[in-house]
Amino acid sequence: MDLRDAIRTIPDYPKPGVMFRDITTLLGNPRALRVAIDRLVEPYVGVGVDKVAGIEARGFVLGGAVAHQLSVGFAPVRKKGKLPWRTLRQDYQLEYGVDSVEMHEDAVKAGEKVLIIDDLIATGGTALAAVKLIEGLGATVAGVSFVIDLPDLGGMQKLRDLGLRTEALCAFEGN
Repeated sequence: MDLRDAIRTIPDYPKPGVMFRDITTLLGNPRALRVAIDRLVEPYVGVGVDKVAGIEARGFVLGGAVAHQLSVGFAPVRKKGKLPWRTLRQDYQLEYGVDSVEMHEDAVKAGEKVLIIDDLIATGGTALAAVKLIEGLGATVAGVSFVIDLPDLGGMQKLRDLGLRTEALCAFEGN
């Protein structure tokens, strides 16, 4: 199954010239959702992943399902100010400014192997911030997986340049 067929493209959202890749149509399609989760899980069966970290918000849906299938815990990576307990924060660059993501200080433990999941990688800012958070807590990143890669924006290559294992289930050219 080509998962690109289950992903809606919305032109000029959130601004002119951007082709927004909307996975809500994939999430609503039982077969496509099952295929996506199975494909995200498969490379990590039997490799000793201890936790899955899902990046807000669609990474929560996907990451929770992957964690369930791998029989491991789930750790949310959230936007600044959304977690109720002590957190570790990591800033990252946006096109016009800076944003932050956070994790609870006890979300992952030193020595754990953590698989990071999100729906899409573009420039890689959020994913790189999640990597820094996890490593800052003393854990190791087992891999970083996405449903969609936008290779023209270079985020996946930035992760590979760090020596990280990466997967994307499909790619779309352009932005």
